Amino acid sequence: MNRQEVFEYVKQQYGTEPDYPWKDWNAVLRHKDNSKWYGVVLKVGRDKLGLSGEETIDVLNVKCDPVLIGSLRTQPGFHPAYHMNKEKWISVRLDGSAPG
Repeated sequence: MNRQEVFEYVKQQYGTEPDYPWKDWNAVLRHKDNSKWYGVVLKVGRDKLGLSGEETIDVLNVKCDPVLIGSLRTQPGFHPAYHMNKEKWISVRLDGSAPG
């Protein structure tokens, strides 16, 4: 899945559109009723996720049930949340490495 596919999915499932509060490539996904974040799509250096290489990749940081986070982190393409509370958020690489 890539960033555009994420945006299409959340529009269809939740009726939400990405918000660009920083006027850059990074996009926030918000609940319609209270505007709280449920996800954020960020461009992140591979090294920030403990990966080799210097290029950047897109990740989806998504709020997640803490009970699921431990098992998700064992799957390809899932990482501890970049720049978020690692107990309640998880990062998913949008480079095709996470299971669809």
